[in-house]
Amino acid sequence: MSDRREQLLDLLARADRWFTAAELGDQLGVTPRSVRSYVTAVKTEAAPFEPVRSGSAGYRLDRAEYARWRAASGATEATSEESGGPTARATRLLRRLVDAPAGLDAFATAAELHVSESTLEGDLTRVRARLDGTGLSLRRSGGTLVLDGTESARRRLLGTLFREESARGMLELAAIQREFPTEGLAEFKTDLIAELTRRGAAVNEYGLSNVLLHIAITVDRVRRHHTLQSDGETATDAANVGLASVVDGLVARHFDVRLGAEDVAYLGYLVETRVATPAQAGPDARRDDLLDADDLAELRRIAVQAGREFLIDLDDDEFLTRLALHVRNLVARANDLSYSRNPLTRSIKAGYPLTYELAVYIANELQTSRGISINEDEIAYIAMHVGALVEQRRRVDDDLVTCSIVSPSYYELHLTVLARIESAVGSDLDVQSVVTRTDVDWRALPGDIVISTVEPPVPDERVIVIAPFLTNGDIERVRAAVSRIRRHRRRARLAVELERYFQPELFLRDVVVADEEAMIRLLGERMRDLGIIDDAYITGAIERERLSSTAFTDTLAVPHALAMTARRTSIAIVLSDSPIDWNGARVNVVAFIAFSESDRSSFQDVFDQFVEVFSEHDSVHRLLRNARDYPSFIEELVHALA
Repeated sequence: MSDRREQLLDLLARADRWFTAAELGDQLGVTPRSVRSYVTAVKTEAAPFEPVRSGSAGYRLDRAEYARWRAASGATEATSEESGGPTARATRLLRRLVDAPAGLDAFATAAELHVSESTLEGDLTRVRARLDGTGLSLRRSGGTLVLDGTESARRRLLGTLFREESARGMLELAAIQREFPTEGLAEFKTDLIAELTRRGAAVNEYGLSNVLLHIAITVDRVRRHHTLQSDGETATDAANVGLASVVDGLVARHFDVRLGAEDVAYLGYLVETRVATPAQAGPDARRDDLLDADDLAELRRIAVQAGREFLIDLDDDEFLTRLALHVRNLVARANDLSYSRNPLTRSIKAGYPLTYELAVYIANELQTSRGISINEDEIAYIAMHVGALVEQRRRVDDDLVTCSIVSPSYYELHLTVLARIESAVGSDLDVQSVVTRTDVDWRALPGDIVISTVEPPVPDERVIVIAPFLTNGDIERVRAAVSRIRRHRRRARLAVELERYFQPELFLRDVVVADEEAMIRLLGERMRDLGIIDDAYITGAIERERLSSTAFTDTLAVPHALAMTARRTSIAIVLSDSPIDWNGARVNVVAFIAFSESDRSSFQDVFDQFVEVFSEHDSVHRLLRNARDYPSFIEELVHALA
């Protein structure tokens, strides 16, 4: 399948809604006509399945049909040697070269791929470009094509090619088994988890999928008589010899393959640094054996400093111990530039931007103190560690929704109603009054909502009528009302805050710049000229962008500096009908935010809720359509926050 069609399916899979051809075209950088041709091609290739639905509202992914198609097609898009365009052919060429240490005959290869020799030359140009930075190179000697490089580099390339061809997210065991025949991989995984658990390790399931891919590649390569040799690139002395022996024994038992010493050591190293973190029964369990006191002290310093910046208490012994154990493995991965992939990175950034931002802060401090580089996937793992603690310790002003319950007395039926409500949604509600009479003064009842087993004489939007014996539908309606009230409160607070932060001089439409750093400089210089920030803040925002892209959603980028050094909090915003390329993403809204230290307490609500508002497709679409100048922008923003 072509890259564009794969990207189209990826876009449709991100959100369970309809997309117009124009919207998809903007994200793909093509015309709506091209989008329609891609959809037609997907439907033709997928027949008799129909993974993409078409309608008056545009296109939508049928997830059930998509899953059936993927299962039937072996979870890979290219199902035959003849299918696919130049990119697919280049991938097949790379696979053949990896498996041919003596090289390939160029003329025979062109014939097998059903292409001309000139076309093959173009494909070889793509192969050379694809090999850049892999440690491998393509050499041509007369009519023979040879791939030069180490076995470890070849295996890394195989893993990368497989991940690129697979659907984004968790790697599927069935797909790994089909590509690298390892029947029984699921049973291998079960036994590995059991052994790691028995040894007192906490298993990282997200990292395990990628390690299983490495194990499958290793088994396949060893069966083809390509063993790993000591080449200075792999860890030949796994720190945990026990884990290496566990992997060696399981590979022999499940796949009937005997690994060499280098393969055993390397796979043990992968399991130790990506999958197995020593479990803790408490904050002090085995700490002296597992952690260096100076490392833990350093992490506590970083956590306390981050807590001061974000007004969140992170000084928790158990949390710090677990994070320190994770950081120990992270540093090992970063030192050999073999990062662990995280399938949740995109969803964490979009759904929990503040938590991710806190993780960026911690990652930046670790980079400085340890002299390492940390990528987005690894930042997302840090965010997963701190997320639970952050959610517990964030401000939750006005979190509970108040209510009155009206349930006329009949024996103890009202107690049954109250007990069921408290059981289902009690943690979200503050019950201020329970009325058991029929002569109710509805207007005098306290609370944000009224839950009643009887209809009020006059319809009232506050009243949610339920059955005397609550149904699941009743509970869902109460929960929906609670969620709606909370959302309205948050939006109301945000509207008050945002009114202070925008100004006409910092509103722009359809600006064209070279790249994201040029946009940051443009908006930053406008703020600087208004006396809001200085050049150091602009530099800080560019440095923050280099740490991790601030494109938090498919439509929004929020560049900013980590330090809150603005003279006053302000937001410069750009709306663009044509998507702006932002570190590989394509966004329609860029909001350069400068926070002052005096507004530190409002940073949490503003940052999270701002991202939430601009992640809503309808809100962004309406803004782009109607906000042609500053007054109309403010009007549409108020509407979006209502």
